[in-house]
Amino acid sequence: MSFRAAVITFPGSNCDRDMAVAIEQVSGTAPLRVWHADAALPDRLDFIALPGGFSYGDYLRSGAMAANSPIMRDVKAAAERGVPVLGVCNGFQILTEASLLPGALMRNAGQNFICRTVALTVENTQSLFTAGYETGQVIHIPVAHHDGNYFADDATLDRIEGDGRVAFRYAENCNGSRRDIAGVLNAGGNVLGMMPHPERAVDAAHGGTDGLPLFESVVKALAKA
Repeated sequence: MSFRAAVITFPGSNCDRDMAVAIEQVSGTAPLRVWHADAALPDRLDFIALPGGFSYGDYLRSGAMAANSPIMRDVKAAAERGVPVLGVCNGFQILTEASLLPGALMRNAGQNFICRTVALTVENTQSLFTAGYETGQVIHIPVAHHDGNYFADDATLDRIEGDGRVAFRYAENCNGSRRDIAGVLNAGGNVLGMMPHPERAVDAAHGGTDGLPLFESVVKALAKA
């Protein structure tokens, strides 16, 4: 299988290389690197990743300016066609600002930047991102964010929970996120946003490999498609 992925880089991204290395490690193929100002995505993409960082210096709101970058028009169109899109940390913020995912990411409840490994519980194993995990499994993934406090109104939360769209929860809520939500899927199940960094947990030398099944799940799902 030829796996054709792209990692989008925005001004202020700082985890794009980490994401590219993780994708290549699992798929065997280096992803294409796409600049935010490019007018269009490369043809025939299987997977798109929006990495962590501080796009545009987090001015206005985290992810708000990046959500209006030229390349995001094509990212939205690709997501609507069913192309898998993963947004991590700042990428999650961009996906909510672009209305590809519900809710918003606010300042952490303690107003502090959090940088450590946290425990997550896997809530949904039916998506192409999470099929490699077991329901209720506790995994350990690093976080590094200041604006990771997931917020949505009660009606939205009830809807996404009822639809099984919560992918991950914090085992111990580190940032004040409502209902301990750490990762959310779109209605089609092909877009995942999460604050923790699975790309930083794919090599035992870096402290753990609990992020590896996420990337393996995507590659395996697309190989069967």
